Amino acid sequence: MNTATDLTKFSLLYPDEMSQIRHYNGDDVPAIDMFVLDELGLAEIFELKNSDLDEFFTTDVDVIKHRMDVFDDMLDNPELAITLNKLIPILTDIMELRRLEFDSGETESYLESITEIELYISSISTLYQGLSPLGEKLKSQAFITLNNRICELVESDYYKELNAKLSELTSRVKDIKSVTIGVNLDSQLRPSSAGVLSINPSPFRSGDVIEKILRLNFKDDEYTCIADLVPFSKKQSDNQKAAMSLAFNSAINEVYRQSLRSWKKIVQSYVLENTDFLLNLMPEIEFLVKGTNLLRALKERGLDLCKPEILTLDGESVFNATGLYNPCVALKVDDEIVSNDIEFNRNEAMIYVLTGPNRGGKSVITCAVGLSLAMLQLGMFVPATSATISVADGIFTHFPTGADDTIDKGRLGEECARLRDIFDSVTSKSFVLLDESLSSTGSYEASYIAAEVLAGISRIGCRCLFSTHLHELASEIDNINARTASHGGNKIDTLVAGIEDGKRSFKIVRMKPDGKSYARDIADKYGLSYENIIKGRALD
Repeated sequence: MNTATDLTKFSLLYPDEMSQIRHYNGDDVPAIDMFVLDELGLAEIFELKNSDLDEFFTTDVDVIKHRMDVFDDMLDNPELAITLNKLIPILTDIMELRRLEFDSGETESYLESITEIELYISSISTLYQGLSPLGEKLKSQAFITLNNRICELVESDYYKELNAKLSELTSRVKDIKSVTIGVNLDSQLRPSSAGVLSINPSPFRSGDVIEKILRLNFKDDEYTCIADLVPFSKKQSDNQKAAMSLAFNSAINEVYRQSLRSWKKIVQSYVLENTDFLLNLMPEIEFLVKGTNLLRALKERGLDLCKPEILTLDGESVFNATGLYNPCVALKVDDEIVSNDIEFNRNEAMIYVLTGPNRGGKSVITCAVGLSLAMLQLGMFVPATSATISVADGIFTHFPTGADDTIDKGRLGEECARLRDIFDSVTSKSFVLLDESLSSTGSYEASYIAAEVLAGISRIGCRCLFSTHLHELASEIDNINARTASHGGNKIDTLVAGIEDGKRSFKIVRMKPDGKSYARDIADKYGLSYENIIKGRALD
């Protein structure tokens, strides 16, 4: 078996070559972009430097399960993250060396090739030392395969031969400390020709001060300098330095030309394929390390993470979660995190209109739904106690734009244009999240447009959560359902972000909203009820 060839096909994130090919061909890739991740808040808590997070989304259930097993190993064995973190700077140095090779001369390229081999061996050694002690603890296909192949590589004849050649060539090249130069002079003591007599493993030494002054004792020592060459004076120009360096490099190249050629063959035959395999893993390594850090931070907060039951894109669209919470909020606050149960399915409802008081948790749960689906399709655990979730072919968000008003359309026009863009892309397998959409206009106009939007989403058949301040929209839900039912539209229902004893509970309840009750609770809280006002003014 050719280990090097096998290694070139290896991936930590994909279980086989075909799944990689499908992904990079654009198959099995959902419509989830960085704009959506910014709106959900995931980009803030899961930031990558060497790639974009949206490059890792997939709809392939086998890939998702494969990655969850990898994250399981990472969480159970903290040594894995330590090993991978050690590997990153080594691989970064290899990449930088390859970049510099294009601009370097022959001698520099020679030395850089040796350095690249050293870095390659160091990277393999780092992996071997980090993975092999874990042995039977590893459970994921990815890390078991990587461990086995690294062990095979370290124990292979060509790897041992590579180490031996590296040691030999390093001693021959990197141990060069000085060069003995011979200069022929004509009758006028002018240089007529010059050349390298020997390449030495020791630097030359200056003579004693008295010897230099008297010039009386020419020691029989080839490493003692009795007079400096003029070109290396302090006043030497850059051009003179460059010319001298070029002359020495050219001479050294002549001495080592054959070694240089054979070394390049070693680099090409042994190293390039293997370093390419490692360099290709760099984005995957960063993704896994950063993802593990996020999951571990949630676990350390005492929060649940689950491996959900995952349904394919071809099956029924569902999203059923118990104990669901927003991981972005959980990592920012010290208060107790409120979790909720929510069900999107044919039996219950596929579309919900979520109402409730301001700052009552509507946006938090809306983002929680989107975050859990996004984390699932990255191959991560879901922030919930348990869940059954169908993958989506896209996540589409329509959140408040704040100051992004447009002069030509106005705020309402801009909101409607963004909604239109969603309808141009969404399918029955998508998930749509609307948070305070149409808040830029009056309640009558907003309720009318919102009812039309909901009817359209119902007919398309996708899952949707519409968080809104439009309590009166709830009275239209039955009419919208009646309007779309005959065409096979998805059922719409209502959720309420509740208030208990005049305080926001952040619990999401499936019920009809009562706008007046929220207003009454808020008025009471701030002493603005009629009774509180007249009592405070002593008007009884």
